[in-house]
Amino acid sequence: MTPAAGTGAAPITAATVAANLAAIRTRIATAGADPDGVTVVAVTKGFPAAAVEAARAVGLDDVGENYAQELLAKADAVGSDVRWHFLGPVQRNKIAGLAAHVSCWHTIDRASVGRALAARRPGARVFVQVNSTGEATKHGCRPEETGDLVDELRGQDLDVAGLMTIGPEGEPEAARPAFRLLADLGRRLGLRELSMGMTGDVEVAVQEGATVVRIGRGLFGPRHRKAPLAAIGSLNGGN
Repeated sequence: MTPAAGTGAAPITAATVAANLAAIRTRIATAGADPDGVTVVAVTKGFPAAAVEAARAVGLDDVGENYAQELLAKADAVGSDVRWHFLGPVQRNKIAGLAAHVSCWHTIDRASVGRALAARRPGARVFVQVNSTGEATKHGCRPEETGDLVDELRGQDLDVAGLMTIGPEGEPEAARPAFRLLADLGRRLGLRELSMGMTGDVEVAVQEGATVVRIGRGLFGPRHRKAPLAAIGSLNGGN
């Protein structure tokens, strides 16, 4: 696999990403899901703009970033033909800069953030992030608060597409209860889209109903370190 682009690292190529994407889709199919029914979001956090370009070259137009500074720098470097997914905690003071670029926000977990987003981007497509593991270190609303938050966000004229969660660290099977909880919540709330599962737990996620998976190292190789901003452009006022 191609390592992250740091000093001395091999470049990320479309051929490598294509091979890795085929492997991810095979894993999805082997787990019993239709690969055409699962959106792969290419997570380029910590990789240079070349990763975005390689993803686009193999038909991956859905690209995810966790940090506002990286997303904005890469958006400036690669142009507009990308559906950007914001995957990190949403800071209200970053919304204004991100709003023109982000197609889908995966981490809306409280009404105040929804209000700030709706003021800048009415009708924005969002996922409600749920803390389905109960871990204090994870963001997300509590499962029992999810219905009220979904209603409130809809009342703010946001397009609530579905729910999102992050599984626990450890063996893939350990994520099953969290993913199952999210799927049960989605069914009760009439939300079909479920953003859950990453490189290590793709199979469990799709078995429990994931419609969106967020894949970084499975496409681009291991992250050796965060890519320097010099490699992706620069932006004043970063995180």
